[in-house]
Amino acid sequence: MLLEVEDLRKVFHVGLIKRKEIVAVDKVSFNVEPKQFLSLVGESGSGKTTTAKMILRLMPPTSGSIIFEGRNVQSFKKLDELKGYWRQVHAIFQDPYASYNPLHKVDRVLYQIFNLMTHSDTDRDKMVKQALREVGLRPEDVLGKYPHELSGGQRQRIMMARCYLLRPKLILADEPISMIDASTRAGVLKLFSKLREECNTSVIFITHDLGLAYYVSDEIMIMYKGSIVEKGPPEELMNNPQDSYTKRLREDIPLLYKKWDGF
Repeated sequence: MLLEVEDLRKVFHVGLIKRKEIVAVDKVSFNVEPKQFLSLVGESGSGKTTTAKMILRLMPPTSGSIIFEGRNVQSFKKLDELKGYWRQVHAIFQDPYASYNPLHKVDRVLYQIFNLMTHSDTDRDKMVKQALREVGLRPEDVLGKYPHELSGGQRQRIMMARCYLLRPKLILADEPISMIDASTRAGVLKLFSKLREECNTSVIFITHDLGLAYYVSDEIMIMYKGSIVEKGPPEELMNNPQDSYTKRLREDIPLLYKKWDGF
């Protein structure tokens, strides 16, 4: 098993005088196998992104465990251990602009990735240009530019190129295509498929769109108010949903066509 999440819980405390508990994630458990495409589906505020941040070690859990290849990720204390983890577990977020420093050229986010890797300086330019071509970008069109000089789709594809450079074992993709145009979305999804086939990469695909999750997933988990209310194969959830929230999501989807064979 690549990733094992067990009884994961996150509680936030708000208020200075009268403290109030907000349970963002409540006893969430699931496993991710190598090469698996797992979708986490739910509305805004359901706890999807908080779950991803805990897996990424960007936020400590209140309780529960996250086991990656047999090791509890909370046990990683040394910088080398954390770098090794982030080399294998990488994220793509919804808003690509937030991943850039507007004062630096976009090249920086690509070359920073080599801090997690071991390559000679002579390899780097070639690797960066190849990664950009893999995501449908011409290096001469984007390198040397500042983030505001590029479109949202170009910025998101650069983040995908960053992932391609790393070839991680697990990608957490948090609404990665919601802010880009339809023609670019297909290319992003195809790159996920390419990484899965060539590098055995697994993907946790976080989305509010159950229809999209149906087309690309091996398994779907439905999250509502911090809990997993239902999970299973896409066809099972579509044809025979059990939870009332899943049924509501299902009713909002237009006519479903056959499952896309790109995955």
